[in-house]
Amino acid sequence: MSRFHPIVRGVVRLALLLVLSSCAQPMGLSTGATGALYKPDGPGPFPAVVVLHGCNGVSPQMQAWAQRLNRWGYAAVVVDSFGPRGYPDGICAKVQLVPAETRARDAFAAAAWLRNQPLVDGARIGVIGFSHGGWTVMRAILEPAVREAGAVPFRAAVAYYPACPPGHATIASDTLILIGDADDWTPAPRCTAYVASQVEPAHTLEIKVYPGATHAFDVMASPRTAFGHFMSYDPSAADDSFAMARRFFDARLKAN
Repeated sequence: MSRFHPIVRGVVRLALLLVLSSCAQPMGLSTGATGALYKPDGPGPFPAVVVLHGCNGVSPQMQAWAQRLNRWGYAAVVVDSFGPRGYPDGICAKVQLVPAETRARDAFAAAAWLRNQPLVDGARIGVIGFSHGGWTVMRAILEPAVREAGAVPFRAAVAYYPACPPGHATIASDTLILIGDADDWTPAPRCTAYVASQVEPAHTLEIKVYPGATHAFDVMASPRTAFGHFMSYDPSAADDSFAMARRFFDARLKAN
């Protein structure tokens, strides 16, 4: 496969992942969302990560991330917040149809479900989200959101190219933001300003801004424009972000 263009190789890998997704365990959540559990090899118990899709809904990228997390030694639940609510094609043209507050409750419900699974170490659960899902992560890390949901805070949270909110609410989870400085959909300055506004936060709050990287820089696809926003795969930024996300999760979900 090495003689083929990287994007062609990526498409082939994603096709293989779609086949593997047939092995995922379906699940229903108390909030009305659904999901699919992807398990690593072995008996467990494993640390786990809740995976939150972008505004286009569950895509091969999410299945790729579930398999990546499995390779890293994590159980992964890909939550579908849109399909069960009547938006199978996503909500990119009107992102407030399913707001971050609603999706944060989906994420907490998925974590609660995971805590009842024998193969999961219920004390070691994180969350990762992308774009609209990253915006959701930025909601789910806030103490008021955790309190309103009657939930347990995530041990670790990773937000890829999120819409970062204004405000100074206390955060309840260690959080890593990964974003490109050429992102014209969720601009990086909003996130750097958000991080700077958190004076002596109760939990770790880190950000990595990738020079020249656009929105969805980790997605293996040809350069494209969608809903007026340019996106392009950046293999260097993608690989570095994968390594950073893995180290961040490992330090919080695997360390004693």
